[in-house]
Amino acid sequence: MAEVVLFHHVQGLTAGVVSFAEELRRAGHTVHTPDLFDGRAFATIEEGMAHAGEVGFGDLLERGVAAAESLAPNGTVYAGFSLGAMPAQQLAQTRADARGALLFHACLPVSEFGEQWPAGVPVQVHGMDADRYFAEATSKEEQSSSRASARAR
Repeated sequence: MAEVVLFHHVQGLTAGVVSFAEELRRAGHTVHTPDLFDGRAFATIEEGMAHAGEVGFGDLLERGVAAAESLAPNGTVYAGFSLGAMPAQQLAQTRADARGALLFHACLPVSEFGEQWPAGVPVQVHGMDADRYFAEATSKEEQSSSRASARAR
């Protein structure tokens, strides 16, 4: 079974995230759930986004990377929901021990953390068609990519 580091979304390490981790554990996986918000949880996405803005997205990313490094797992699958997809993706792209990535409701352009996705590291990106945040971000990335392709021609 897999060693998994699962990062929470912008509302914090909620009961839903903990429940998801428990499901993975019942399936035989070892799951770590670092808390990037130091015990704080938020009732709404807006409250969580305000907190993330105060802390700083770069600082939250660094917290995620540091948490994973302190666990020092070997052969790890990195997973994250929404905001948690940032550290999960960075770790999957940059750590030699990465065995895979599961990115739920968010992902960044591969170019954020390297020139290409690492060979031999599978990735799955999951998003709902009705998720306005994911749809908006994906649309902006597609538009940016289309403009870059058009300029290159």
